[in-house]
Amino acid sequence: MAERGASAVSLSEDWPAHPDPILALNRMGTFDWDLDTGLFHMDAQAYQVFDLLPEEYDGRPESLVLRVPPPEAARLDAAVARAIKDGSENYGAYFRIRRRDGTPRWTHTQGYIRRDATGRPRRVVGIVRDATEELAESAERSLRAAQDEAFRQQTNVVQAVSAALAHARSVHDVIDALQNTHGIRHLGAASLVMGLVEAGRIRLVAEGPAGASVPGTQITRIDEPYPMSEVVRTLVPRFIESPEEFAQDYPILWPHLTDLHITSAAYLPLIAQARPIGAMGLLYSDRRGFSTEERAVLVALGSSIAQSLQRAMLYEQEKDVAEGLQQAMLPRTIPSVRGADIAVRYRAGAAAGTLGRDIGGDWYDLIPLPGGRVGAVIGDVQGHDTHAAAVMGQLRIVLRAYAAEGHPPATVMARASVFLHELDTDRFATCLYAEADLSTGVMQAVRAGHIDPLIRQVDGTCTRVPVEGGLPLGLSAEFGRLEYPVSTLELDPGHTLLLCTDGLVEQPGTDLDDGMRRLTELVTHGPRDVRELADRLIQLAEERGGDDDVALLLLRRRVPEAPRAGGRLQQHVAPGDPEALTQARHLIRAAVRSWGYRDHADEIELVADELITNALMHTEGSAIVTLRALGDGDRRLRIEVEDSSSALPRRREAGEDGVSGRGLLLVDMLAEAWGVEARGGGKAVWCEFRQGA
Repeated sequence: MAERGASAVSLSEDWPAHPDPILALNRMGTFDWDLDTGLFHMDAQAYQVFDLLPEEYDGRPESLVLRVPPPEAARLDAAVARAIKDGSENYGAYFRIRRRDGTPRWTHTQGYIRRDATGRPRRVVGIVRDATEELAESAERSLRAAQDEAFRQQTNVVQAVSAALAHARSVHDVIDALQNTHGIRHLGAASLVMGLVEAGRIRLVAEGPAGASVPGTQITRIDEPYPMSEVVRTLVPRFIESPEEFAQDYPILWPHLTDLHITSAAYLPLIAQARPIGAMGLLYSDRRGFSTEERAVLVALGSSIAQSLQRAMLYEQEKDVAEGLQQAMLPRTIPSVRGADIAVRYRAGAAAGTLGRDIGGDWYDLIPLPGGRVGAVIGDVQGHDTHAAAVMGQLRIVLRAYAAEGHPPATVMARASVFLHELDTDRFATCLYAEADLSTGVMQAVRAGHIDPLIRQVDGTCTRVPVEGGLPLGLSAEFGRLEYPVSTLELDPGHTLLLCTDGLVEQPGTDLDDGMRRLTELVTHGPRDVRELADRLIQLAEERGGDDDVALLLLRRRVPEAPRAGGRLQQHVAPGDPEALTQARHLIRAAVRSWGYRDHADEIELVADELITNALMHTEGSAIVTLRALGDGDRRLRIEVEDSSSALPRRREAGEDGVSGRGLLLVDMLAEAWGVEARGGGKAVWCEFRQGA
């Protein structure tokens, strides 16, 4: 108990501890600066902080210049003077001293200003301490933070570059993505080189800035002593950490890079599906060496670029195949047509990120027909792939064959629909077929689910022409609705027919009618020449972009240089078909005006209608009406109506009972001449008009 009590007494006598040993334990010294006398007193620990011996110091602050360099002393004096002037009670500062062995040491001081009753500063007391470890830890933390931030930025760059590469559809797109996102610049690289492996060689495809590549290295062998060749051979990245290493390992390449001031480089193999497809080099002018994290980031970047390059190369191969198929399915040439100016254009769609979508089922065709007629076709098979293109090619050929056989437009469309249905494909097609007689301007149009045509007049005014339509090809056969109504239009000299697919007018989120109105405005204000107009419309479609392809056909009926010497028009009129009779009247009226008989248009139409009506009413079967412009000296127009009956018509005179035969009186009064001719199993009633009579 006595010993324990003695111990307790001993501890109590030493408590609380004097501040001097506490300061010493923390490597702190104290000072007391008398501002009136200028004396600067330090304790023993302060001498150690300044690395001074007592005999080396005379108590004056100026004598500390032995350890405190003048710039540091000036900075300390400024800190103290600022604190005294602004009334502060304390100040603190880090400064460097020069130790006895000449090495620097970071030191920290903190002083407290003592003032008298008037506020005048009289003394400064404070501490000085060794701050080497403190600042070293702080510097290390700052360095780690800077490295973490740099790594984060590099990772963000890789993510940004990868996101940009996701939209690349060609090798050039990959290169542009690297340059446009400034990814390489953000990674700190001064220049970039990239090459692709082709037939055992490396072909340079990108460099930046200009001159970053070496003359003679546009195409190199894989076994040559270049870093890109090495990484392709070994499939291992090559990190060159100094100019000396570069010069030693690649003596052939290094002399050509000295002007670029390269200090380090990273060459990465571009590997896809376990095989090298190329290599990329990043050259730096402001760094030496690569940390483990930086190497990992660059390897990840190389992997992302390699995947994008492979996807781009596969896409380009697929695109070449698709474009070849598309070109094979479309007409190789468009025949020249007497009396018309023709322009056709095709634009492939652009479905981003999908291989094989730069092709579709849109097509155009121009079919020369007997008698100076021409068939114009525009169509669109459902889908955007090689299957759609293949179906389109078959459908185009079949529709062309049916038209060339002489079938009327409605029959051509119906048979094409049956053919598509029998192909046993899940595709349908929209189509518009227009058959025009360029001598008369009469045009018959049939529409199968397609958009209406446009006609631009001589003054530039463009209008949408409604054409009554039926179901798309394939669907009409499937549902047994093969009746396609025929619309008769007139294409005057100088007028332009425009047929197009919906890719030219439709835009996502917009109405088709709005698109048609925009197109009519564009055509109205477009160039007069059909080729220039076609180029302008396709250019606008390219600028707008979009996933759908576009087919376009323009047909402009020329203004004849001189009146035609003759022409011929023939139309079949079935019994009980009032629509056919209306179409025949349309054809006759247009032909009469076109051939220079405008003054007699009403009489000729009336007479022709009377002859056709007689043939349908008094005979069995259909009638065939033929209109001819005879080219002899007196310029005559001849109308013939042929039927299958051999019974001759009888003209009734005024006063006779009944009404049958009275139409021939009208024919006799209006026509210059008329008559009846036997035609095999039937007859033809004819009449003639003389121009100018």
